[in-house]
Amino acid sequence: MNFELSQEQESIRDAVRALCERFPESYWLERDADGVFPHEFYAAMGKAGWLGIAMPEEYGGAGLGVQEAAIMMQTIAESGACLSGASAVHINIFGLMPVVVHGTEEQKQRMLPPIISGEVKTCFGVTEPDAGLNTTRLKTRAVRKGDKYVVNGQKVWISTAQVADKILLLARTTPIEDLPPGRTSHGLSLFYTDLDRSKIDVRMIDKMGRHCVDSNELFIENLEIPVEDRIGEEGAGFKYILHGMNPERVLLAAEAIGVGRIALQKAAAYAAERKVFDRPIGMNQSIQHPLARNWVELEAAELLTAKAAWLYDNGKECGAEANAAKYFAAEAGFRACEQAILTHGGMGYSKEFHVERYLREIMIPRIAPVSRELILSHIAERVLGLPKSY
Repeated sequence: MNFELSQEQESIRDAVRALCERFPESYWLERDADGVFPHEFYAAMGKAGWLGIAMPEEYGGAGLGVQEAAIMMQTIAESGACLSGASAVHINIFGLMPVVVHGTEEQKQRMLPPIISGEVKTCFGVTEPDAGLNTTRLKTRAVRKGDKYVVNGQKVWISTAQVADKILLLARTTPIEDLPPGRTSHGLSLFYTDLDRSKIDVRMIDKMGRHCVDSNELFIENLEIPVEDRIGEEGAGFKYILHGMNPERVLLAAEAIGVGRIALQKAAAYAAERKVFDRPIGMNQSIQHPLARNWVELEAAELLTAKAAWLYDNGKECGAEANAAKYFAAEAGFRACEQAILTHGGMGYSKEFHVERYLREIMIPRIAPVSRELILSHIAERVLGLPKSY
């Protein structure tokens, strides 16, 4: 078993790190303050070809795996861009995987190159106010009328909708009451189409952190979607989006590790320099031990994430590992960010030292796209064989 990165993987990490150096922490502090999408960073990632790292080569991608994508996302977060930088490109990496797997050749040719090049931005329209994590209870309705579908409904916590040109939308094409008992995951269809702002009212949610990557409520009224924008078979959309869930969890884990690592670096550097009672505070075991524990946890999280990514890339079952990696990495990252603030003392509460921004952003992988509690329930049921609790 070899734990070293391959030469290609090291090259990816070094090249992404060099690109991120063009966007120092002052850039991300400004974006946190003004809430403006990091268009320059997004464009630079597209120009360098990184947005298509896991997409097929024939459509302009690099054709690499989730392992390489995770290395890239961790490097972005660890640069100090944190979730602001990672979330700006996150959906490009995994979001259109249903098109790759289930789309027609015409759809792949039409839909993939623009997102890979960075020419367009997209958003992921799944979550709804009354459904939460119970995706099978989505109410947004798509009714076929001839060669188009007419969609009405509401979505919530939709990232990048303020700047998106396209939307990957999951909507119910068969009313849930018309489905046989126990088949509620059927009757949902997946579309990739224009985000028509004359039919979709996009309302920004004012939130705790990651201000430059917007989150929104969407109110959809009589949105017309051409049949050719439906991905795969009608009614099979829920099955299709499952293709993106495990790699998304792996990428979120990698991002959380990256945030945790930059927080730990800042805390250790501050502890070595800050003197109180004529000695660096880093000489005190009460400072040393928590930071050392953070390092151990982040190392363990990275190994778990690497295993989940390897399993996925090699076509093996990885649901438990991907969920576990997301859970553990988010918790390890959070504890590192919290300790970074405590190590800085009062200055940790200051925006000047950035660590308070890390703490606000590391909350995201603890919450989304699936809660800690549901992950534990999944592992209890699927791994430990315990009865389903919900």
